[in-house]
Amino acid sequence: MKFREEVIPNHRIAYMRRVGPYGPANSEVMEPLKKWAKEKGLFKSAAILAISQDDPKTTKPEHCRFDACIVLPDNYQLDDSIDEGELSGGKYLIFEVEHTDKAIQEAYTKIFPILFSNGYQLENKPIIERYIAEVTDNPFSEICVPIKP
Repeated sequence: MKFREEVIPNHRIAYMRRVGPYGPANSEVMEPLKKWAKEKGLFKSAAILAISQDDPKTTKPEHCRFDACIVLPDNYQLDDSIDEGELSGGKYLIFEVEHTDKAIQEAYTKIFPILFSNGYQLENKPIIERYIAEVTDNPFSEICVPIKP
């Protein structure tokens, strides 16, 4: 599995949150976020992010937080229809993965052995699934794994 290093800058984001077990139900916020972004003219010009905020090994499934996000332009004025936050940037390993449930699940089983066998250490931040505007109609996504500098 190929990967590359990338420094992701801090980003201002708009997001919708779902609390509950991770899985197919995450679309309950991802689809409304995409609809909102299309209505606001942001969909084709920004990255869409999927962020699982909690480790399901240490957090009860009913308390796991999933955020569907879009990176905002610096000067974009939000209204009260969506939450605003900041993505803390840093150094990441980027893995390009086919955008299917099976391929993404398989990638997660391979990522951590690759990370550690190459001498990387995991940073205490959430892993990000990133969909670049040109990629949203493409069958690939990126899994961005935070690493210590």
